[in-house]
Amino acid sequence: MHVPKNAMLLRIFVGEDQRYHTHPLYESIVLKARELHLAGATVLRGPMGFGHSSKLHTTKILNISEDLPIVIEIVDSEQKIDTFLPVLDEMIGSGLVTLEKVQVLAYGETRIEDTRV
Repeated sequence: MHVPKNAMLLRIFVGEDQRYHTHPLYESIVLKARELHLAGATVLRGPMGFGHSSKLHTTKILNISEDLPIVIEIVDSEQKIDTFLPVLDEMIGSGLVTLEKVQVLAYGETRIEDTRV
């Protein structure tokens, strides 16, 4: 699979307890990205965070929390990310979705040629 040097990072912030049908939302997003042949996805579980409700979610022992923050990161070409966004929109009820331009320096075992002058 090829990832261009100038790519997009799609970052999705959701809660661990959010569901899509009967499966965890983060799992459903990663499986859908894989099905649509995006370059890759990573799920990060946060030990602490808050969102639009300002309710604090934490892993502290005395405050064992459910619904910890989850971040899904997907990097691919702008075109492939743009194609994935409507699918993602259908899956997410609430959360935060961000996009940013990134430069890919390596993907797998391949180094991306530096074309800077």
